[in-house]
This record gives sequence, C-alpha cells and structure tokens, in this order.
Amino acid sequence: MKQNRPYPRLIITKKGTAWVQNGHPWIYEGEVLRAETAEGIPLSDLENGALYDAVSENGRYLGTGFLSLNSKIRLRLISTNANDRFDEAFFRRRIRYALDYRKAVMPEDLSACRLIYGESDGFPGLTVDRFNDLLSAEVLSLGTDLRKDMIYRLLREELEKDGVRIRGLYERNESSIRTLEGLDTYKGWYDFQDGKEPGSPVTEIMENGICYEVDVENGQKTGFFLDQKYNRLAVAKLAKGKKVLDCFTHTGSFALNAAHGGASHVTAVDISETAVEMARKNAERNGLTERMDFICADVFDLLPELMAKGQHPYDLIILDPPAFTKSRKTVKNAERGYKEINLRAMQLLPRGGFLATASCSHFMSHELFEKMLKQAAKDAGVTLKQIEVRQQAPDHPILMTVPETDYLKFYLLQVV
Repeated sequence: MKQNRPYPRLIITKKGTAWVQNGHPWIYEGEVLRAETAEGIPLSDLENGALYDAVSENGRYLGTGFLSLNSKIRLRLISTNANDRFDEAFFRRRIRYALDYRKAVMPEDLSACRLIYGESDGFPGLTVDRFNDLLSAEVLSLGTDLRKDMIYRLLREELEKDGVRIRGLYERNESSIRTLEGLDTYKGWYDFQDGKEPGSPVTEIMENGICYEVDVENGQKTGFFLDQKYNRLAVAKLAKGKKVLDCFTHTGSFALNAAHGGASHVTAVDISETAVEMARKNAERNGLTERMDFICADVFDLLPELMAKGQHPYDLIILDPPAFTKSRKTVKNAERGYKEINLRAMQLLPRGGFLATASCSHFMSHELFEKMLKQAAKDAGVTLKQIEVRQQAPDHPILMTVPETDYLKFYLLQVV
C-alpha cells in the first residue's frame, strides 16, 4: 500500500475485503472493524461524506470512497487505484469516460440518453439523464451530493466540448432513500450561478423515430423511461400487421413503437387517466391515432374480462408493469402478480401469438422471472418459444461484479 496517504483509514473485515476484491464497490457497516485516524477519532465521530481509505486487516489498500454514517452502506468506493488523486481532474476524467462510452455504444441516440448511471460510471448514487436540451438528475449518496456543484459544472463543460448546449438541469431528489443518507428531499432547477433562466421544464425528444414530449418536473422518475429504448424497437419489428395490446402503457412508448412499426391496430391500456391522456397526445403528435385506441383500466381486471369473452382479439400482448417489488421481503407477492398477468396474457393469445413481457425490479431475478414464466405457461396449458431475451439499453451499463446494476428483464416469446 502507498505510504503517507492523506485519507484516514477504515479497517475492513476479511469478509468485506473479499467482497471488495471480487469487484463490488460497497462496504457495509458490519464489515468496518474500526477507524484509524491521526487524532484517534471514534467511528461515530468521523466526517460524514468525506473520503476514506478502506484497508484490510493486514494493511492492504482496498480502495477509497465516500463515508456515510447514516446508511447501512458505510463506504461507497470510487476508486481502487492507490495512485488516484480525487481532484477536479479526476472527476472530469470520469465524466469524459461516461460520455465517450455512450458515444461509442449508441452514437445515434445521444440526445435522449442516460449520461451517468451511478456506480456503473463511478459516481455512487448519481443518475443524470439527457432529454434534448435539458438534464434531469437524482442524487442518492451524501458523498456525491457534497460534490454535485463540481460534477454538474464539469458535466456541462464536457457536453459543451461535444457541441451540446444545455439550457438547464432539473433535480428530482424526491426519493426516500435520500433520508437514509441524512439528505433532504426536494425537486427544482439547479442554479448554475450563470444568470440564465432554464425556462420551461418541458422539451421534446426523438426516440426510434417517434417524438415525445418530456416533462422533467412532473414526469415519472427523471422524466421518461430510457432503459427500454431498444426493447421497444424489437417490439416494433415484431408488430407489423398484428393487432397489439399494450398493458401498463404509461406514455404509450411501446404502443407507439408497435404502431410505428406497422401494427394493424394497437390498444394502449393504463390505470391512470393522466397516463392514458399523455399516450393519446403522443399518438396525435406522431400521426398514429387512426390505428390506435386507448383504455383507462386496471390490467388485472381487464385481462380476465377479455378472456371471459372467449375470443383471441390480439396477436401480440406487451406487459411492461411498474416494479412489483422494491425489496426482498415482497418478492413472493411480486412473483404472484407477475404470474397472474402473464398467465392471463398467455391464455388470451391464440396459438402462434406473441408475448413481450418485462420486469424492472432488481429483486425479481432473471432466474425467478424465468421460473415464473415457465409455471404460468404450464398453468395456461401452452408452450413458450423463446425469440429473444434482452436487458436494459447500454446507456444503463451493467457491471458484472455489481448485481444491483442489472435490473431489467425483457422476454420476447411465442405461445405455441
């Protein structure tokens, strides 16, 4: 380990050491044995949000990260390189890495794109989405929050180097996770201190040839779900000439892609009248209303009602529900919910029909989701032919050593 480092040290258990050496950047409170500081400060009195070195019991350097005294995740590592200096140049490099990665993997889609995806890009707890000329951000880590002024400024500067002019950044810091870090919850425009007014929180984006209005102030999460971008395109290719039912349509994105892809007719369903109206407006914006209709209904009620009619009115059914579980404690209940809608959809489809089905919950693992699909197919008396299995778009990169970055499951199946 490099000597005379400027950061105080946290001594980590053997279990925590193995965890970090296997590539995970989080060190939990139970894995911190003690702190070693020049002043001999007890662990409870350390500087919250400051940088600390993680060191094994035998003195081996493991990494440096942000301390959080309020969270079960006691230290979030931002580097395992003992030669790194955590100055402005370090964070500028991180931002440039993130932007260049996206320019490489999705060069045609940078105007509607997740620019920073938390730990996957080396920014613990930070999400930044770009929607045309607006940025939308969320910070869930104290250490990152303390440095956000620098990070936001550097991000804007690096975007300007790429010829991208941003008129404003809207903060969506509303999650209760922030309270676990001792942070306030709020939303509003970030003040760049440049005297410029961002103007309207509404902008337009183009995705897969479809135009959407995005409201970064009132839209879901950071304004619009970008992670299904290429899954929607896969559905569009499959939808040509088919009658399509899009459940949990929200902004109508899957339904619009299906219609744009040449579906003969698309029915978009959501329990929220606001969502249905938004989907309808997006259809009008794109000139697709002639082949679409919209229903405000609970999918859990609608699918059995359609089944009771004893017909097979759709060739393709899309199931993209909100997360049914956000913790391990409720996974079983979530599994039942996923099974019910998938079972009903399989029964409603004719032989040879198609099913696009998704889960956006990390806790609903790939293995558990597949098990649910197989059981639903068995109970429905059908066989599933797997066409394609997909995940989130590459602007939400998955770190193979960090399971939490892998959350989206998306299956294209044929019922036979």
